[in-house]
Amino acid sequence: MIRVLICDDHAVVRAGLLALLASAPGIEVVGEAAGGEEAVATAAKLAPDVVLMDLQLGPGIDGVEATRRIASPDVRVLVLTTYDTDADVTRAIGAGATGYLLKAERPEELFAAIRAAAQGRTTLSAPVARRAASAPAAPALTDRERDILGQLARGLGNREIARALFISEATVKTHLGRIYTKLGVDTRAGAVAVAKEQRLLP
Repeated sequence: MIRVLICDDHAVVRAGLLALLASAPGIEVVGEAAGGEEAVATAAKLAPDVVLMDLQLGPGIDGVEATRRIASPDVRVLVLTTYDTDADVTRAIGAGATGYLLKAERPEELFAAIRAAAQGRTTLSAPVARRAASAPAAPALTDRERDILGQLARGLGNREIARALFISEATVKTHLGRIYTKLGVDTRAGAVAVAKEQRLLP
């Protein structure tokens, strides 16, 4: 039996999912949450196999941050939302979501996605999968490069970055050169702009 926790800030949506999943063989709803913090606490308490997570949750942390805190090899997070922008998908998958499903999907697709998520397999709604396939891959930055990008975004110069990260100015310049190459830019402002656009900042 796959144990599911539902997180959505709309009571009507939660009630609808409860009724829908009650008809799915092998799936049992063990709890529900109306917000991100509640989802994190409830998941820690109930240890479900799969959390159905909406992205927009009203006050408090959003679905992406809740996913980041919940997702693990034992608890999979399946995003179920109406939002399918590239930024939303990238943030959710980056936070550890196993799958990304749109609420417009048929019930059978939802059931299949839950079963896939419980097994650690990724499921994407067709529109999301098509966009993901056509989107350019985000550049692979090292942790140190991300740290330096974060300092750049704060407006720090090379000497200040070196002091903040306990490295030499020469090392900062070397990393900056690699960052510029990976992001396809040649200025500090350009690097920060692209990093913000692609949500690469820590």
